[in-house]
Amino acid sequence: MINDNFFFFLKFKNDVRFFYDSLPLSQALKLMKKHGYSAVPVVSRSGVYLGSVSEGDFLWFLLEHGNDEKALENHTISELIREGFMPAAPNTISFEDLLAISLNQNYVPIVDDRNIFIGIVTRQAILNYFLESRRSLSLSPKMIELERYEKSLAAKSLHV
Repeated sequence: MINDNFFFFLKFKNDVRFFYDSLPLSQALKLMKKHGYSAVPVVSRSGVYLGSVSEGDFLWFLLEHGNDEKALENHTISELIREGFMPAAPNTISFEDLLAISLNQNYVPIVDDRNIFIGIVTRQAILNYFLESRRSLSLSPKMIELERYEKSLAAKSLHV
């Protein structure tokens, strides 16, 4: 049975790489490259989730402003946040809704009722859960034999 508590999948803020909105783009770009992330949550100094930024956001900025180190130092990560990109889910979200959102993004940011960022649920964590569940439900050879026997009995009863 599926665990309806999303906290089972939650990677807490302390274990998540995120950017503060005041981080210069030059530093953010270096961190994205160093850690190999394709998207990163952005929060205010007070902990409010503001959005997420992706590699594509950096690419579009560089195409518009050039790859000038000075320009990258004079702009902050907050300028890259796109409205509606990777919206946060409340900590009251149902597992079904969390699953639906995760189909369209690599992670789902989770916030409390004050919009304070508390962590993320990754699509990978959800898929691993289903994979492990499937493995644990694998039938033993005896169960497979019993299932075949029941099917053969049902087939014989149809031919009577």
